[in-house]
Amino acid sequence: MKKVLIFLGIIVVLFAAIAFLNNAQENDAQDYYKNSVTPDELQDELKNDGTATVYFYSPECIHCQKTTPIVVPLAEDLNIDLQIYDVLQYEQGWDDYKIEGTPTIIHFENGKEVARIHGEKKKDEFQDWFEENVLK
Repeated sequence: MKKVLIFLGIIVVLFAAIAFLNNAQENDAQDYYKNSVTPDELQDELKNDGTATVYFYSPECIHCQKTTPIVVPLAEDLNIDLQIYDVLQYEQGWDDYKIEGTPTIIHFENGKEVARIHGEKKKDEFQDWFEENVLK
């Protein structure tokens, strides 16, 4: 009987640990997308301010799932206001911004596109791109 109770206790602890880790991962993923932008908000920003750096992604894109944890923290470290645009939710983004694939980052100045990078890249490549095109 004592062995059964110990075994059940171990199982309960394992399930609690799994639940905790799963919840922590979900919270991290949500933080990546806290700076989401809608199509109307982006259009207004481009008309009014004229300057924006936008990360176009799809939650179903395997390359985006690998790129997002690199790009979003990097942009924060560089003090770049990276707007997040979900092309799965707002499909008009594909045509409006001529997105050929995700992930894609576009930098706009005076309402016009001045630089673009797309595809899964290494952190150094994204950092170089940000420094050359956004922080110049």
